[in-house]
Amino acid sequence: MGSDKKVFIKTYGCQMNVYDSERMAANLAAQGYAEVSAPEEADVILLNTCHIREKAAEKVYSELGRLKPLKEVKPDLKFGVAGCVAQAEGQEIINRAPLVDLVVGPQAYQNLPEMLKRADNGAKVIDTEFPVEDKFEKLANHAGMKSAPTAFVTVQEGCDKFCAFCVVPYTRGAEVSRPATQVLTEVKQLVARGVREVTLLGQNVNAYHGEALDGSTWGLARLIRELADYDGLDRIRFTTSHPLDMDDDLIAAHGEVKKLMPYLHLPVQSGSDKILKRMARKHTRDEYFRIIDKMRDARPDLALSGDFIVGFPEESDQDFEDTMDLVRRVEYAQAYSFKYSERPGTPAVDREQVPEDVKGARLMELQDLLTKQQKAFQQGLVGKTLDVLFEKHGREEGQLTGRSEYLLPVHAMAPQEMKGQIASVKIDVNHRNSLGGTLA
Repeated sequence: MGSDKKVFIKTYGCQMNVYDSERMAANLAAQGYAEVSAPEEADVILLNTCHIREKAAEKVYSELGRLKPLKEVKPDLKFGVAGCVAQAEGQEIINRAPLVDLVVGPQAYQNLPEMLKRADNGAKVIDTEFPVEDKFEKLANHAGMKSAPTAFVTVQEGCDKFCAFCVVPYTRGAEVSRPATQVLTEVKQLVARGVREVTLLGQNVNAYHGEALDGSTWGLARLIRELADYDGLDRIRFTTSHPLDMDDDLIAAHGEVKKLMPYLHLPVQSGSDKILKRMARKHTRDEYFRIIDKMRDARPDLALSGDFIVGFPEESDQDFEDTMDLVRRVEYAQAYSFKYSERPGTPAVDREQVPEDVKGARLMELQDLLTKQQKAFQQGLVGKTLDVLFEKHGREEGQLTGRSEYLLPVHAMAPQEMKGQIASVKIDVNHRNSLGGTLA
């Protein structure tokens, strides 16, 4: 492969896909591929896809259709589809979109350079296997990666929960945790490059059970405590969690580890025990309340984020009211909410569906409540002083933007050399999804 090749990667979906795209770019950089920001400049176009949202596959085919004219201008242009749609659709992608040269699932990214070589020789290449070898071992190369004060680090992939609405166990596979030493080494490398904050990622990150050097197994809390000892690493976050795996050690860590940020994304999906059971969530609303109480006892300044699905099959008006009641009682700083959409191959598809207009009305009602709670949380921060890790230039001249402990974007007038540093900012203004302040 020549050193003048260029790759364009478009990323859809979750932060894990962002992480995977960064690793793919670094892996290809080692083979002489420079990453470009426009598809028109590329010799290889990779779409790193997500299968969670409705019509996810259709959006990929539509994007391929939009990009197809580039092939006429540059006949040697190669197209690849990666990620969870690739895993779910496999050969069907090449059948429906013959311009695609390679299809690669989330567990096979380490094979990309070899796959591209084969595609250069005219082959159509598909790899959606769940290989035994460790993809992270081969991808943990930071050469050629963009430098920033924050970074994602995947520590766990896949899920064994098999919730009735979710495709993740089918697209990302069974739960796999990275060895603790591998995670520690990666974070050390990141800190050496100027990273001040890491977010530990997993489809079910608090189920982490990685092997340590001495052969013992570490849970997420132990991993966090080890990382907290690193000089230069100031902040630790993790996402996404499942209530079943919120153990006492992890709850205690929120109170004991200063570097662990007071922000927790803990999806509940529904406030109805009947629907939770139908979803195969394997916990009750009361168990969720107990976890939240323990978390707030350990960390009184904790801000909570959640996920909700409305209109799940067989959801009654009372079931929906149970969800509204749970939201009122918990009070979220921020939350994501969606209408249930059918995912082919998941158990919930064959059940009695809630009419679309009912789903829409319920979603609007829930989102109205969640928006009010978010506004109230943000308004409560006005007048307080927050620690902000400045990451980039703001929209205005002389302004920097960063994130507070609560993950909220904060804008402040600050010298440009403060980028990558943590500073105290007194909050003056509550914007819709961010805050404004002045250096304290």
